[in-house]
Amino acid sequence: MDVWDLTALTVEPRQPEVLHSDEGAARVIAINLPAGEELGDHEVHEHAWLHVHQGVVDVGENDDLRRIGAGGLVHWEPQERHAVVAVEDALLALILAPWPGPGHPSLRARDLASSD
Repeated sequence: MDVWDLTALTVEPRQPEVLHSDEGAARVIAINLPAGEELGDHEVHEHAWLHVHQGVVDVGENDDLRRIGAGGLVHWEPQERHAVVAVEDALLALILAPWPGPGHPSLRARDLASSD
């Protein structure tokens, strides 16, 4: 069993901390996102779950934003475009599964290396 106390972590802004990563399973990342900063419009190869532990963020795409406060949990499908903008300083837990997802660049690089 693994247990983390997110409130006890010292995660610096712009320096996400990987808490756990199991190939074929999931990756868990703690993110400190200061007010006004964002994880700009992007997509990932995995299912993505974002838990807002502290603070408030706007999530969504383009003009379709939803405000999510502490305790909120958001899910995106693989390749679903989204952005996350901190309305208040926010401590976030991002879970990506399966890790890495189909089409992830690390898998392509490994496939190329093994075909040599």
